Amino acid sequence: MKNLLLTALLISAPAFAQTLSAPPSGDNQRSTVTQQIGPVTVSVEYSSPRVIHNGVDRRGKIWGGLVAYGLSDLGFNNCKNCPWRAGANENTIFTTSNDVTIQGQNLPAGKYGLHMIPGKDSFTVIFSKNSSSWGSFSYDPKEDALRVQTTPVKAPYHEFLTYELTDRQQTKATVALAWEELAVPLAIEVTNGPAIYAARMRDELRGSVGFDWHNYQQAADYAVKNKVALTDALDWANKATNPALGGDANFGTLMTLSSAQAANGKADDSAKTAEKALNDPTAKPIDLHLAGRKLLAEGNKDQAMKIFQLNAKRFPNQWPTHVGLMRGYAAMGDKNKAISEAKLAVAQAPDEGNRKNLEGVIKALEAGQKID
Repeated sequence: MKNLLLTALLISAPAFAQTLSAPPSGDNQRSTVTQQIGPVTVSVEYSSPRVIHNGVDRRGKIWGGLVAYGLSDLGFNNCKNCPWRAGANENTIFTTSNDVTIQGQNLPAGKYGLHMIPGKDSFTVIFSKNSSSWGSFSYDPKEDALRVQTTPVKAPYHEFLTYELTDRQQTKATVALAWEELAVPLAIEVTNGPAIYAARMRDELRGSVGFDWHNYQQAADYAVKNKVALTDALDWANKATNPALGGDANFGTLMTLSSAQAANGKADDSAKTAEKALNDPTAKPIDLHLAGRKLLAEGNKDQAMKIFQLNAKRFPNQWPTHVGLMRGYAAMGDKNKAISEAKLAVAQAPDEGNRKNLEGVIKALEAGQKID
């Protein structure tokens, strides 16, 4: 009976289990930094050692000392030429939700073990397809997804090893490992942000948001403006104007459709749709004015002048109408008519800010200066 009981206990007990919640090895706390770069999410998960350890201040002994330059024999798992784990404990993990470039080189979306080969003047940064190992003890160069070079720079003192995302913009950012008085920067860039946004819009419009024509118009406007998914843009713009599909043919949706048609090489259709939009009952004086301003910005002053004149015909003696004619005549080189329209607009200005702005425009026109 005793033997049977002992056998049962041996079978039920795991041979090797680590299920207890305990402080991290070496008191190297796990940290994560996450950043949006336009539509892309990038993150770095890492364990963070400190300069002062067990009461010993290792300042000045980190780089080239504790973190050796070059590859190292870690004395385990037959890894004779191992990189640094770029942190402590288990793998430092770099994750990107979409394809990006690192130091100008392509890195597909995914999760990567991050390793480094430190050097006094240059660091090699390695993105490994294996992200689930402990440190670099099992590192295998055959699993490399990407290697890039970067130059370390002097940085403000960091007691704890830290990853920071700086220089954040809509299409790029810098991720930097910073520890002691050194930083190792990596330039991350999103080269296809508009295409990613358009793809997400395409997917979202298959759901509940696809039952609101406003969303189709917004998606079409974005695609045309950013010159992506132009075939989709035309489809979305058509849906936004089609009552049978829940759309609404109004000034805004018709102008969007006109832009989408033009972007797809349908110039005749675009002109007809724009004409329909400009004469639509929903078109307001400010709508026509802004349509004319857009053409002026594109350098099409003759077509812009036609719209300003149409505005005057449909909505005579209104503030946006006079402002538009002022800009149209100025673009055509008729200073006197431009000043005349500007003075009429001043008298109808809706607020003090617009009134002062128009007075400044009149002075500029009288001085023979160009106006924006």
